[in-house]
Amino acid sequence: MLFIGAHVSASGGVENAPLNAVAIGANAFALFTKNQKQWNAAPLSKESITAFKKNCEDNKFSINSILPHDSYLINLGHPLTEGLEKSRSAFIDEMKRCEVLGLDRLNFHPGSHLSEISETECLKRIAESINIALDATKGVSAVIENTAGQGSNVGYKFEHLAEIIDKVEDKSRVGICIDTCHAFTAGYDIKTEEACIKTFGELEKTAGLKYLKGMHLNDSKKPHMSRVDRHEQLGAGFIDIVCFKWLMNQSFTRNIPLILETPDPEKWADEIALLRSFIQG
Repeated sequence: MLFIGAHVSASGGVENAPLNAVAIGANAFALFTKNQKQWNAAPLSKESITAFKKNCEDNKFSINSILPHDSYLINLGHPLTEGLEKSRSAFIDEMKRCEVLGLDRLNFHPGSHLSEISETECLKRIAESINIALDATKGVSAVIENTAGQGSNVGYKFEHLAEIIDKVEDKSRVGICIDTCHAFTAGYDIKTEEACIKTFGELEKTAGLKYLKGMHLNDSKKPHMSRVDRHEQLGAGFIDIVCFKWLMNQSFTRNIPLILETPDPEKWADEIALLRSFIQG
């Protein structure tokens, strides 16, 4: 089964996210379970939790078709103790919010060294942060998203993802999410079928496709190797549409959420239909 959707709004309550996904013809979705630009949020109400689960059940959203995303403020590789502890506490809270909603994964950007520590030390801190969060929660996997490598962000190499996973104690609760825009601008070529085969073959050899728990399907406003994170509508950027056709027909994209984060929500329904039209057999 191919689960195709978008990162939809949860404005007015998390229970609205599945309804917003249905409205665009999606059978998958991503959401923020709290305001992504604030550190603190009130606990989810029992009413919202119940309504979220009912709306997911009524609209046949399976647990492996939903990819919640954590706050953009969190930096699990923060070089300073205060920032690191604050990020770890916030991440555990995000994991627990997923737990009460009955969700099984939480997507997050790995972190930044802020030019204060080495990449190696930053990756080590991220893995330690994941271990702490997994010990404090149950049933939710930490899903590491690759980055474009903008600024001091780590995670722009598949080797970074592999290094984090290697240091996570419970490997049954860690995964990766590959963002096509991030991969492309970080330096991975995905413009042709041959390039896609090579790039995802490299992912298999380093981190391992068995850890793939979701994907973000985005074109790029910026060129290959630019190390800039700017999403574009499918087919309107520097990544050829061939990439997305290819992805729709790979075994590793089955049964995981494939999420659009393209900039114009008004085009999501058409993009979902376009992706479905690429499916062969």
